[in-house]
Amino acid sequence: MGVILTDQGEIEAPARALIIVAHPDDIDFGMAGTVAALTSAGCHVAYCLATSGEAGDDDMSHTPDELAAMRQAEQTAAAATVGVSELHWLGHPDGMVVADLGLRRDIARVIRIVRPDAVLCQTTIPNWDHIYISHPDHLATATAAMAAVYPDSRNPRAFPELLDEGHKPHNVSEIWLIGTEPNRWIDITDSFGRKVEALRAHRSQTAEMDDLEGRLREWAADTAAAGSLPSDRLAEAYRVVPAG
Repeated sequence: MGVILTDQGEIEAPARALIIVAHPDDIDFGMAGTVAALTSAGCHVAYCLATSGEAGDDDMSHTPDELAAMRQAEQTAAAATVGVSELHWLGHPDGMVVADLGLRRDIARVIRIVRPDAVLCQTTIPNWDHIYISHPDHLATATAAMAAVYPDSRNPRAFPELLDEGHKPHNVSEIWLIGTEPNRWIDITDSFGRKVEALRAHRSQTAEMDDLEGRLREWAADTAAAGSLPSDRLAEAYRVVPAG
């Protein structure tokens, strides 16, 4: 397995990683540079999306089904730019995600299918300085993801129907959360171009944004500075939580 560059130098990339988020484009705004770095290092990365983003457009000329199909196609194209071809769509209602037992079961199923070493997800904690990070779907999906990692995916008595489906328990070693106080910065300088390309694939969300690349570069530079990386570097940041 190859290595990725962090604020603490090179570390070995996990062999398998699963990204769990609420909506199409959540991954690409928050983590696409990291995903590209991981896949370049030989890590198998899969995506799990709680919704298909069918409520994420003010243009009422599209039906929810049309918008869901559009957003899924955009996310699939975005994933391909960073080396990801395995996407799991859970079909929970956009804008109404609840961290209930159904969502926990659905995420636990995907964890048992993918069998990742690391799970990357959004934060469970509201950030009152950045309201978009604190979308209730983000918080609910992250809360369910944390419960699916521990205890659900590893406990054979949790959701016995998963055993009936042939999905054996699996222990995740680490959880990487975005949007909360970080303790690891991933250098995405070399993968930044692929992050921009991934976000441009989300045309329904980014086509009208002024200077998308400039905004992303500014955010990534600020993140790198917060992690004390050199001034010419770009980064994404995570709170890494041991889960093994």
